[in-house]
Amino acid sequence: MIHFVGAGPGAPDLITLRGAELLKTADAIIYTGSLINPALLNYAKDGCELHNSAKMTLDEVIAVLLRVHRAGKTAVRLHTGDPSVYGAVREQMDLLQAGGVPYDVCPGVSSFCAAAAALKAEYTLPQVSQSVIITRITGRTAVPERESIASFAAHGATMVIFLSAGMTEALQRELLCGGYGANTPAAIVYKASWPDERVLRCTVGTLAGTAAQNDVSNLALILVGGFLGDGYELSKLYDPAFTTAFRQGKKA
Repeated sequence: MIHFVGAGPGAPDLITLRGAELLKTADAIIYTGSLINPALLNYAKDGCELHNSAKMTLDEVIAVLLRVHRAGKTAVRLHTGDPSVYGAVREQMDLLQAGGVPYDVCPGVSSFCAAAAALKAEYTLPQVSQSVIITRITGRTAVPERESIASFAAHGATMVIFLSAGMTEALQRELLCGGYGANTPAAIVYKASWPDERVLRCTVGTLAGTAAQNDVSNLALILVGGFLGDGYELSKLYDPAFTTAFRQGKKA
């Protein structure tokens, strides 16, 4: 059996209980070595094969998974955060499916959740933003033109920007071009949940300078939007005048 497991954002105790158990019983683990906290490999049992996928091609990854499966053993493909977000898992699952190999997916805590925790922030504040756009700027790997940073910025919604810390000057231009004001709150969260986590608060207009001054060029999320500001409305959910399925609202 093959298990795709989300490792969580970095801290070894932020992997799910199910994910940790799968690591403990695996006969082989292929892990994303450029992003996974190596402390997670302490869950592996004695004799478990360990393979760093940062040095492997897709074909090499699949070859190990197939070999382990055909030997009647269990393999874990360990991805950073949650596998569904920039995990490049679809191509792996399709190849296993084509070969008739059973697999399942264990979700994980994405780094965008850990970044919000680091900021002590809520992405979806009433009358500020009720939508979260998860995206990245185009780079060596292209982004569809219809999904440009500027086009998303035009909505004024909360934005969580992955894989873009090394292109903050271009990112800043796109955000401003799309409609965010220079004073729109922003933040850079470096290695969310890791021991060396850093939280850098800034604005859209100072984003590139903040990244440069703090020598951040990778392993960071960029958060943009009014959710980082001070203004918002209280939730109706706990408003004493608001009727829900569980209580009758009372007029003041």
